[in-house]
Amino acid sequence: MENQKAIKLIDKIIKNLDKTGINTDVLIDDIKELRTYALEAQIPLVVKVLRLAYEHIEENKSFLIPILDDEPIEEDGAIEANEGSSPVESLKYLIALIKNLNNKGNVADLKGYRDLLNSF
Repeated sequence: MENQKAIKLIDKIIKNLDKTGINTDVLIDDIKELRTYALEAQIPLVVKVLRLAYEHIEENKSFLIPILDDEPIEEDGAIEANEGSSPVESLKYLIALIKNLNNKGNVADLKGYRDLLNSF
């Protein structure tokens, strides 16, 4: 994401996650605001992932999607997740991915999160 306000918001979300964990009220508002920047920039994958993420947090009062493994794609195309990750770490990773969408690995991981959120 190239919008400086969006980058500052990403940094704020990550900092707040470090401080307070998954504080749903503030977190959901910040993710919704970040989603508006993705809408303006016309990045459909990010728009979808952020919507799925905040809906998931609203419903579960946490982020129950584990962080993706370093080697996410198996031979059958299944996505591997790292079951040992904390909700905060996984959400921080997801939000951090949005900062650099020029990295193909980040885009692939966002697609992985999208698929995991859809199938949750």
